[in-house]
Amino acid sequence: MLKAARPAQEHQDVPPITALIPQARREQGLTQRELADLLCEISQNDSVTREEVSRWERGKRIPGPYWRAFLSAALDVPHAAVDKAATIARETRRATSEDDSD
Repeated sequence: MLKAARPAQEHQDVPPITALIPQARREQGLTQRELADLLCEISQNDSVTREEVSRWERGKRIPGPYWRAFLSAALDVPHAAVDKAATIARETRRATSEDDSD
């Protein structure tokens, strides 16, 4: 008897956003400051700093939907992959905090 094929997970190989941002940033040849400057330029919103990019990369913060759209453009990564990476990071954070509370 044939087994039903398991549905392919969308973006199965997407890392958490804490890994995706620095990896894609380095592939683009950008420093954290240059990425922040580029995000400010393309969004026409100067509220992102190098420190905020660092927080995203260290997992201290997860970029919201607004910044994920611009990260996608700046890093040349599909928007769906950036969203999935943020979801993975959020799920990992929740699992870790639940483990710590046991």
